[in-house]
Amino acid sequence: MSVSLSEADITSKIHDVIDPEIGRSLSQLQMVESIEIDGTNVRVCLELPTPAYPDRGRLTKLVQDAVAAASPGAGDVQVRFTSRIQGKNTGGSIGLRVKNVVCVGSGKGGVGKSTVAACLAYGLKEFGAKVGLMDADVYGPSIPHMLGAQGRPLATDHQGADGQTVTRIEPIEVDGLKLMSMAFFVEPEKAVVWRGPMLHRALTQFLKDTDWGELDYLIIDLPPGTGDVSLTLSQLLGLAGAVVVCTPQQVALLDAVKALNMYEQVKVPVLGIVENMSGEIFGRGGAKAKAAELGIRFLGEIPIEADIRIKGDEGRISALFSEDSPARPHLLSVCEQVAIGIARQLLESPGLPTLEVL
Repeated sequence: MSVSLSEADITSKIHDVIDPEIGRSLSQLQMVESIEIDGTNVRVCLELPTPAYPDRGRLTKLVQDAVAAASPGAGDVQVRFTSRIQGKNTGGSIGLRVKNVVCVGSGKGGVGKSTVAACLAYGLKEFGAKVGLMDADVYGPSIPHMLGAQGRPLATDHQGADGQTVTRIEPIEVDGLKLMSMAFFVEPEKAVVWRGPMLHRALTQFLKDTDWGELDYLIIDLPPGTGDVSLTLSQLLGLAGAVVVCTPQQVALLDAVKALNMYEQVKVPVLGIVENMSGEIFGRGGAKAKAAELGIRFLGEIPIEADIRIKGDEGRISALFSEDSPARPHLLSVCEQVAIGIARQLLESPGLPTLEVL
């Protein structure tokens, strides 16, 4: 006996599926690209808001269950995914062509903030995004060492739209990442002794005068603490969000809370907390508990793994994403949570915003 599937019922049920990450229907999120019915088989194509979407299997099961509820006689239900990274064009006010600018900060030094920033950049690139990494830790720039990046950025002249000559700085490119850091301009052993106005000018130049090109994400590694840099960035950019890094022990969490309060004061949305160096030495779960207490998202834990330190010291952070690296699943999970957090900021508020997509 032949089974006739109701295309209208199936379409309606699929559109009504609630995305488990953002909490709104696929129809509201405009994620349904196509629905094809071939006999008793159904093929569904969904457009995700980021290629780093966590646990696609869960969304697949929800769609398959929706088809089964609409037409119990349905056969094979295939769910295929594409993705389109969306953003606020957060650097457009100063001429950047960057969909999402994300800062990574901490309340104190020594918690692995720069390591997390570098891994976040590599992880998002691993998912297929176009990523830049800016080392704004002017007083202690360590990102180039961890990436094994060397050289000096070149300045080139271009003709602007108004016919005037514009000087642009070419970022150093390493492993497909575009990188800018104060470390490229000073001797390794030389201290940078600057007051706030000089710092403001340097950061502005790094952002405005660097030829970043078109990026999905620009990750900015901030200095530790709650000083001038965060204020400068909040004034220059409409940041997509901030990631706060801390270790599990209480003394680190006290300082992390100060960083969270600072972001609230300067109107930067907090994407969540990452617990770094989680394990026997510093304990485990402190950041997760604090996140729950404060009502913010916990982005995941990164274990205190010797290989992370070794690869950073050797300038081979990228090796942490090799298939045999024990750190890989933890790092990719954090990247997924950050990416979906950015998408959630855009999409979960009532009345979907009009997005500026490059």
